[in-house]
Amino acid sequence: MTRTTAPPPSTRPRRRILADLTPLRTSPDFRRLWFGGIISWLGQAMTALAISLQVYEITGSSFSVGLVGLFSLVPLVVFGLYGGAVADTIDRRKLGLFSALGMTALSFALAGAALLDYHRVWLLYAVVALQAVCGALNGPARSAMIPRLLPAEQLPAANALNSVTTTFGMTAGPALGGIIVGWWGYQAAYLIDAATFGAALYAMWRLPSMRPERKEGAKGRASVLDGLRFLGTRPNIRMTFFSDMAAMVLAQPKALFPAIAVLWYGGDAKTVGLLVAAPAVGALLGSLFSGWQGRIRRHGVAILLSVAAWGLAIAAFGLTRDLWLGLFFLALAGCADSVSMVFRTTMLQAATPDEMRGRLQGVFIVVVAGGPRLGDFLAGATADLTSPAVAITGGGLGCVLVLVLLAARWRGFARYDARSPQA
Repeated sequence: MTRTTAPPPSTRPRRRILADLTPLRTSPDFRRLWFGGIISWLGQAMTALAISLQVYEITGSSFSVGLVGLFSLVPLVVFGLYGGAVADTIDRRKLGLFSALGMTALSFALAGAALLDYHRVWLLYAVVALQAVCGALNGPARSAMIPRLLPAEQLPAANALNSVTTTFGMTAGPALGGIIVGWWGYQAAYLIDAATFGAALYAMWRLPSMRPERKEGAKGRASVLDGLRFLGTRPNIRMTFFSDMAAMVLAQPKALFPAIAVLWYGGDAKTVGLLVAAPAVGALLGSLFSGWQGRIRRHGVAILLSVAAWGLAIAAFGLTRDLWLGLFFLALAGCADSVSMVFRTTMLQAATPDEMRGRLQGVFIVVVAGGPRLGDFLAGATADLTSPAVAITGGGLGCVLVLVLLAARWRGFARYDARSPQA
């Protein structure tokens, strides 16, 4: 009988547990983008909180604070599609640079108004809308750059690292913003935000030219409709959007947190804060311990399992009345969502030709921005008609059911192999 011996330690494949830092080591351009993103995301999260606090101080109305989200959502959805078409037409480096400059100028405008004691809610709404326009132009360009900076096998690790950036900013930024506003006022938060864009601007400035790779004879100007037609012929890419919509529209309980904090846990605003933070903490942990994701080749299966895990965790959250157990299930859902995001983004980047990446990233932004808002409305309406428990648990189970139906309709999605990406 032939005996096999284990390979020496130096030749064994490394079983990573923590996030894979290879993209940061191998690509200076990606490293600068990543560090610049961490700093600028912190600043943006601080400004978002400061604007909400300032709107409430001016108006004393929670409804007026809620309008901040509406003024950002509409431009983000409209210009998300347009921004993707622009990113497939002109140099993405220039688009990213000028849109980041626009966001920097808007932060300076907020700081100047605060320093001059010009407190007008219409100005804050206008700045929020313009920030969303700049973000809708910046996001597709930035995301479409990543596959040009890194080899395909490093894309899952790169997207996991980008998830660390966003979740860290969403977790730490508001807390830091509250402290800064409390100590030094709104102007300090806005000025710090403007300064943090310096890192993002420097990273964009150092990039090489990033004109889209276009086929010979292609039209000079990219069309939004052409992008949507392309999406109509790519079932695997459509499934990444459908699966995310199933999770965010059917199983999004955030709008119910204020009510269940009181009804279920007898808590107050601090309890709401814990409920809001739990998914972000879970997503951050999922991103930090993402080393295993680079070894996964069946990205479709990974997306289906992680979205199903989201739905089941939300359903379980709806059944528990213990706060800490509820926070655990919310953190588990956030972790599952971060895994889903990594593989959905990687599939979108790898299976889409470069000339179409900007437009499909624009669709991605619309789905990511619009889905949770529709989910908030559906959860609130269902809870009013039935109860919060029915809305949350029913939504989680509904997410899993819809996911099963989608997987049965497009069976090729589960067979998707990252070694031979097919959209």
